[in-house]
Parts: sequence; C-alpha cells; structure tokens
Amino acid sequence: MQQTLARITLVVPDYDDAIAFYRDSLGFELVEDLDMGDGKRWVVLRPRGARETALLIAKADGAAQTAAIGNQTGGRVAFFLHTDDFARDHAAMRARGVAFREEPRHEPYGTVAVFADPFGNLWDLLQPAG
Repeated sequence: MQQTLARITLVVPDYDDAIAFYRDSLGFELVEDLDMGDGKRWVVLRPRGARETALLIAKADGAAQTAAIGNQTGGRVAFFLHTDDFARDHAAMRARGVAFREEPRHEPYGTVAVFADPFGNLWDLLQPAG
C-alpha cells in the first residue's frame, strides 16, 4: 500500500492575502482557485517542484475558526519548508519581505531559520543535513 499526505488545510482571514503571500513572497505555485459559491473558494498552493503535498487555503468561517488563525499548532512551528539551497532561498525570501524570527542556525538535522507568515503561523525554512 502507498499513501500520500496530499493537502494540509490552513485557515486564513482572506483568500487573496494568502495567495499573495504564498505565491509572491514564498514563490509557491497557485495550483487551483475555484469559486465554490457563497463566498467560498477551493484554493491550493504548493512549493515549486512539489508534486504531492500542498496547502488548501480555507477562509475562516465563524468565531472558532477566526480564533484559530495563526495559532493552529499552539505557537509551535507548524510547517517545514525544505530547500536544496538555504542561502539562496533565505536571501530571496528576505528580499520579498518575509519576516524571519531569527538568524540562520546550524543544527544536527540541517540549516534552519524560523519565519512567520502574515497570519502568525510559524515556519521553518530548512535545508536538511547530508
């Protein structure tokens, strides 16, 4: 049996703001943006080169979902964006206004720096060791 983690839902306050950040600041590919009616859309973005896992952007609906924006993992790093060239991607992301929370550091598992998306979610930009 083969299984794949295909989509990860990310609750945001606005579809277009999310598309702008993930596509324009992180360089993700906009895979789908379909009108579902009643103000809902099916929005899927993924890192360039990724073929399986992608973000499904969901606009918050109601107080509980709005309260979860940016805190879907209780303040921990939620997402791990792997790269084959940390220095290249770190410099490009900083040039496009991505807010890094720390300077790059070298850990046994690789080179890493934490950044935040505009909604408060924490991400690792990570070039794995080896």
